[in-house]
Amino acid sequence: MDRVLFSIGPITIYWYSIIMLIAVLVGIFLSIKESKKEALESFVSDLITYIIVFGIIGARLYYVIFNFDNYKNNLLSIFKIWEGGIAIYGAIIGGFIAIVYLAKKRDKSIIKTTDIIVPGLILAQSIGRWGNFFNGEAHGTEVSLEFLKSLHLPNFIIEGMHINGAYYHPTFLYESLWCFLGFIILMILRKITKRKKGIITSSYFIWYGIGRLFIEGLRTDSLYLGNYRISQIVSIILVILGIIGIIISVVKGNKNERKI
Repeated sequence: MDRVLFSIGPITIYWYSIIMLIAVLVGIFLSIKESKKEALESFVSDLITYIIVFGIIGARLYYVIFNFDNYKNNLLSIFKIWEGGIAIYGAIIGGFIAIVYLAKKRDKSIIKTTDIIVPGLILAQSIGRWGNFFNGEAHGTEVSLEFLKSLHLPNFIIEGMHINGAYYHPTFLYESLWCFLGFIILMILRKITKRKKGIITSSYFIWYGIGRLFIEGLRTDSLYLGNYRISQIVSIILVILGIIGIIISVVKGNKNERKI
């Protein structure tokens, strides 16, 4: 798969960059659109910049921390983010820190804000995984051509998973589809759980955490903490937090309904 979209003189534009840009813009559009319904458009518009900056820093730091052996002898290379090396969980953590910081500063609800943001986030994740496809990265373990054909995949995906003479699990596709389905579920929940603040955020934690837990087990580029894949550890924590959040949201929602 050709990573380059086009070149103009010394300027080279990569598929990855364009796809990630589209993903970010879609996430921003959906977040701002929803924020208007909650009279938080100005706050969320300001917040977007913080999320992007904190998200990029978090994505890089997460990758460097759990891959430090590659950087310890040349610390300046930590700042060479254009050479690759970012992690989505780091971006999520960084973005959440940005939300906590600005929400407290502006006296806004943290959970209400994350409820607004996460549907756009998970759709952006769905789109962004296609950048990994064009880069030939974030794939799974080796499989046979017959296995890929049995999934009834388009030929361009099958050929894209033919890397260095072998075929691999299209884990980018698994996660992209999982996130897209999660986006649909969150949008449905948004319509039917209007009084229960935190349901959307908690459902995102559970849905993405479960999907990433299993998909990560197929990947060949995982970051490790000892003998454990760090993304699987984070996924389990997310699922637990999501379940706790659902329980709290339902209990509080029922109490509020009895008061009405």
